[in-house]
Amino acid sequence: MKAGIVGLPNVGKSTLFNCLSNAKAQSANFPFCTIEPNIGVVNVPDPRLETLESLVKPERVVPATVEIVDIAGLVKGASKGEGLGNQFLGNIRETDAILHVLRCFDNDNIVHVDGSVNPVRDKETIDIELQLKDLETVEKKLDKVKRAAKTGNKDAQKEEAVLLQLKSGLETGTSVRAIEFEEDDYNDFVKPLQLITDKPVMYVCNVDEGSAVTGNTYVEQVKTAVKDESAEVLVLAVGTEADINELDDYEERQMFLQDIGLDEPGSAKLIRGAYKLLNQQTYFTAGVKEVRAWTVNIGASAPQAAGVIHTDFEKGFIRAEVISYDDYVNYGSEAKVKEAGKMRVEGKNYTVKDGDVMHFLFNV
Repeated sequence: MKAGIVGLPNVGKSTLFNCLSNAKAQSANFPFCTIEPNIGVVNVPDPRLETLESLVKPERVVPATVEIVDIAGLVKGASKGEGLGNQFLGNIRETDAILHVLRCFDNDNIVHVDGSVNPVRDKETIDIELQLKDLETVEKKLDKVKRAAKTGNKDAQKEEAVLLQLKSGLETGTSVRAIEFEEDDYNDFVKPLQLITDKPVMYVCNVDEGSAVTGNTYVEQVKTAVKDESAEVLVLAVGTEADINELDDYEERQMFLQDIGLDEPGSAKLIRGAYKLLNQQTYFTAGVKEVRAWTVNIGASAPQAAGVIHTDFEKGFIRAEVISYDDYVNYGSEAKVKEAGKMRVEGKNYTVKDGDVMHFLFNV
């Protein structure tokens, strides 16, 4: 699962990517600096993993990860191939969620591609380009479906009605994620199109250091503009995060954070937010060899969770032994949890809960 960092040129995308991944994407004060998408695999910060480590004292600890893609800046006309438009749109189509970076700070030394700072206008520029690309996809599909609908095919007529609803929404500047559909219609006709504006989005307001805690007027404008979208807004001083990232000493980083009024780096909140945006949750395996966080989709069954470790675990699934994270911490060890009768045995229909500590029995 990938989350793509998008935005206009020069809004702080590559600097943010560097903070998240410690990979050094080229960062410079001119557009199209990031031409090939950079990909970073980022650890998901999770204090529960540290707690389990202190209890189990394993030989190694493996955190969950999320893949972050830094995509070249988009400009007006990208849907028609302007700038790096076609490449940008191809790269973003391959991601599962969008981290949309908006410039919410003034700095005369950093050029804005449109000449002035206006995050709502910037958001709309990108929205329009993505909507136009989705409209192109919908119209192509509609041409095919209309022919079948004219023959009296009931399924085609139903699909035509949904596509017309999509077309109408996109033409009036509404992203697909903000259009309401019947659940079956969405699953049958909308989801298979993999439309760009249907992807879940988080707006990352890149602010100056003084606005890192409380935000600023620009941030409030963004919040107002996105209030009807089911989207999260995160305030992040990307330049400051980069400075914190340069410090090697943990205590120095904590002091820097305290000085500006933060209890943890904003990048940690963003990574967890991206994980949630991708509809992911964590379960743990805990033994003396390894304590590990495993990533599964929210709503995954026990066999599906087992399959994340190895496909044989899913094929030959017999049962899962499950301890809730809170019980594990409360009793201090697997043995004490068993003594207290708090270990559960679950079958194929069990839905995994975030934080479950699991052990699978299988036979292939």
